[in-house]
Amino acid sequence: MFLSVVSFAKSKSKTLLVKMVSQAGTGFSFNAKRSRLREKLTLLHYDPLVKKKVLFTEQKKIRSL
Repeated sequence: MFLSVVSFAKSKSKTLLVKMVSQAGTGFSFNAKRSRLREKLTLLHYDPLVKKKVLFTEQKKIRSL
């Protein structure tokens, strides 16, 4: 008796965890989630080292969720 081997394709996750870095030059960063299909994130967020809202840009992908 033969057992048939069925291989299922591994589905890709829909969200990514990305590292957001401050453009004020302080080196402050935080992690954010974004959709896999969206372009790279840029957003305004509070930077405690400058005590202002500054622009944060996506630096790299950390992992898939």
